[in-house]
Amino acid sequence: MTHRVLVTGATGYLGGRLVASLAERSRSGGDPACIVAGDVREVAPAARLSEVQYVVLDVRDPGLGDVLARQQIDTVVHLAAIVTPGPKSNRELEYSVDVVGTRNVLEACVSARVRRIIVTSSGAAYGYHADSPAWLTEDDPVRGNEEFAYSHHKRLVEEMLADYRRAHPALEQVVFRVGTILGETTRNQITALFEKPRLIALKGSASPFVFIWDHDVVGAIEHAIFGGPAGIYNVAGDGALSIQQIAERLGKRCITLPPAALRAVLAVLHPLGLSQYGPEQVNFLRYRPVLDNRRLKETFGYVPKLTSAEVFELFRKSHGLGPP
Repeated sequence: MTHRVLVTGATGYLGGRLVASLAERSRSGGDPACIVAGDVREVAPAARLSEVQYVVLDVRDPGLGDVLARQQIDTVVHLAAIVTPGPKSNRELEYSVDVVGTRNVLEACVSARVRRIIVTSSGAAYGYHADSPAWLTEDDPVRGNEEFAYSHHKRLVEEMLADYRRAHPALEQVVFRVGTILGETTRNQITALFEKPRLIALKGSASPFVFIWDHDVVGAIEHAIFGGPAGIYNVAGDGALSIQQIAERLGKRCITLPPAALRAVLAVLHPLGLSQYGPEQVNFLRYRPVLDNRRLKETFGYVPKLTSAEVFELFRKSHGLGPP
């Protein structure tokens, strides 16, 4: 069976890797797929892959259902989201892409009778809470904090997905709650923390990091395209690293601050433009979601190739951080 796959957000960090991997599978005689790469940004002809059809696509476009029907798409991989807002971004724009855009994608899938949608959610959907269990499973509630746009929007999207599972059971869903993605070229707000001269820990808070290799995220998505069972799955490598362990691997000092003190400092610096982080970010550091990946391995059937510690080492060395 040849799957007809449309990827939203196809020129983004993860989308680009997925499209390239799917093209390589087709090129090497693996699982056959017709690949349609959709994004608001047009791909230059010189950068296009011969195995891929490229379309300019806004996930908020009401004509999306017609595109899916015309292309006879049976599987949609929905990656389009604003993960790291740019300087001109605002909450309204982020909501329109993350939430309204996802609703439009779901409606388009239903109208075009798409068989399966694969959605990259996030561990952030669980929220940042003092009473979260040490290891979160897929049975724990999604409580994304309203003060964090990305976390709140992921919660709203997951609530919407649950509504669609009830109302439209013919549309299969694979929902991935992804941990912190790292790879050889990853650069984002979290990796920027690791590049600081000193790392900050908060007194009384363990809140370790769970990492997942970008290749493993692509591998899990491909497994969902080519036969993995529908369901909701945490996507993270085995194990976790505390901020102290990360500092040791980077050869840096870890400064431990009382949460109230850090909140007071950020309340002064952020309005002055001296810090990109506001006082609400303290809970992000204190109560980071720690994802249990057993269901991914035992039910979905995908075992990450790298642990949290191994992918952090790959990231560290490729970025020239810490000892050689």
